[in-house]
Amino acid sequence: MAVIPVARPTLGEEEAQAARRAILSGWVTQGPEVEAFEKEFAARVGASQAVAVSSGTAALHLAWLALDVGPGDEVITVSHSFIATANSVRFVGARPVFVDVAYDTGNIDPDLIAPAITPRTRAILVVHQLGMPCDLGRILPLARERGLPVVEDAACAIGSEIRCGDGPWEPIGRPHGRLATFSFHPRKVITTGDGGMITGSDPELMGRLARLRTHAMSLSTAERHRAQGIVFEKYPEVGYNYRLSDILAAVGREQLQRLPRILEARRRLAARYREELAGHPYLDLPQEPPFARSNWQSFWITLTPECPHRQLAVMEALLAREIRTVRGVMCAHREPAYASLAGGRPLPVSELLQDRSIILPLYPEMTDHDQERVITALKEILR
Repeated sequence: MAVIPVARPTLGEEEAQAARRAILSGWVTQGPEVEAFEKEFAARVGASQAVAVSSGTAALHLAWLALDVGPGDEVITVSHSFIATANSVRFVGARPVFVDVAYDTGNIDPDLIAPAITPRTRAILVVHQLGMPCDLGRILPLARERGLPVVEDAACAIGSEIRCGDGPWEPIGRPHGRLATFSFHPRKVITTGDGGMITGSDPELMGRLARLRTHAMSLSTAERHRAQGIVFEKYPEVGYNYRLSDILAAVGREQLQRLPRILEARRRLAARYREELAGHPYLDLPQEPPFARSNWQSFWITLTPECPHRQLAVMEALLAREIRTVRGVMCAHREPAYASLAGGRPLPVSELLQDRSIILPLYPEMTDHDQERVITALKEILR
């Protein structure tokens, strides 16, 4: 039997032709394809502006620089996320203050944010974990009351939607906080091989982000190209080489065109997992809150306390049947790099989800037969 991967990017001839177009144009670094990708991405998520960068991690790093978060500052966030979330805060010398998450969504628990705020708190970093929107309807009012900007780590959440209160359904990335950041890693819903995006509505802030990604150069590549005479750029502050190439942006534009079909397939597969595994005595399934529509970038199961099998044993048994899985989302505070920064705040739900959750295979090209293999194997192993 063929091995069933946990994820697989959806790429085809359209992306290959787009990359070829960019290569043959002679403009392969940041240029017209990047500019077009930014406009199309902003339109897709309903944002005023978007700035393309080299990765989702770079997007978060630039967000903190643009918001002037630095040494001595604190950012309230979750440990229960890929380590890039916490790393980005440390890049600028600030300290991540970890709070726990909700069991059924894996997202930050809004009730735990206020007790973690101190005079050093400068921002709140929320994660739409694995594509599941967090409860912004409760978080944003608290942030406004305390005068704290909210940054959304939406690395996994392109295509997900949220409803705040009685308002309309809105796409993640609008953004609802000050900035939202995305990743185009191959594990994400759409990919450019690697890359990222920042969305926002403040023209001055977005302009600074666009400069910071290119060594803080006062003139953009496009401005220099369009200049009628000789112009010289300046470098008013320290910047970074976080540009996205035109080759990758061309691929991203094609991926945006695929997005509706990708979302439809992911939601169909997630619905089948939920239907087939509902009520299993050894499994808890992720819950989509009334205010959220997930893109189901990943589908995870959580082994209940009654389950006689450990996470690793279940994963090894599935692998023996040629089915690959990934453990639950990691906890940064358990890693050596964060041993001195954990702060002693208990994070029992975060740790439980890391230790008992398993991410199952899910990707648009997954066949009904392969999904049935996963479901049947899982039920037999847990029997």
